[in-house]
Amino acid sequence: MRGWFRLTLGLLAVVLGALWTVLGLGFVEGSALSDQRIWAMAGPVLVLFGLAGLWWGMRARRR
Repeated sequence: MRGWFRLTLGLLAVVLGALWTVLGLGFVEGSALSDQRIWAMAGPVLVLFGLAGLWWGMRARRR
């Protein structure tokens, strides 16, 4: 069961970060986040944290 929590949080962060990026860039209309530059910048940062979480979770699973 080791590492599953980290993997889950990492995957959630990657998906949420990608969604924020798409919304912030204005590709999806009808949201309060649409065309907001802050979300276009925060999204990739969250994706990077999510990728780090995935890497950390995979390392924990290998041990």
